[in-house]
Amino acid sequence: MTYHRIESIQDPYFRPLHELLGTIFPPEEVLAYDLWEGPLQDPGIHVYVALSGGEVVGATEYRYYPDMKVAMTDFTIIGKPAMGIGRFLLTRREKDLRRLAEASGTEPLGMFAEVYDPYRAASHEFGGVSPMNPYVRREVLSHVGYKRLELDYVHPSWDHAGEAVAELDLCFLPKDEELDRLPAALVVRFLETYYSALPNKPEAWLTMIGKLRAEEDVRLLPL
Repeated sequence: MTYHRIESIQDPYFRPLHELLGTIFPPEEVLAYDLWEGPLQDPGIHVYVALSGGEVVGATEYRYYPDMKVAMTDFTIIGKPAMGIGRFLLTRREKDLRRLAEASGTEPLGMFAEVYDPYRAASHEFGGVSPMNPYVRREVLSHVGYKRLELDYVHPSWDHAGEAVAELDLCFLPKDEELDRLPAALVVRFLETYYSALPNKPEAWLTMIGKLRAEEDVRLLPL
């Protein structure tokens, strides 16, 4: 497989990537085709596809914030089972994130990710691809070492409609596996930075941020 970075919607592999996003994720989680042009040109946003025989069979997007010393995995898509796509994407992403941290002269604290709660997201088909089943994905992240932040998590919808999406948990993969809490101020700063691209914030999101501001830290629980 080949690890190929996409930096423009003109890239011939972007359209099949966007179609894959629309197949796997519900509409409120997918940014419109044309709105990708700006983010793809942002050097801090890394969008890669896994290519096999010229076909997009998987993808991942991530970023590293050296000022906060945290990374974020936006998504990981495994388009076909039994090809080792998940492992391929994981190892390539980890290698690239190490490079980004070293280049910035920082030591990362860990990486955020959102994961579906299978009991709240049972209505989604996720493309019928078994590795993308929320039960499977959640267990994989748990095995990798992710922990769930103790908060009633919502995020603004990526369709710019300003709706609150409440079917996911915010998780964190700590570099120190003994870490059992994060500073609430760090969580607030990360969320406000990450979702700064979405101008329409639902009231539920603003309420969540307000509650976090009143806390000193947030517990990390088993996933």
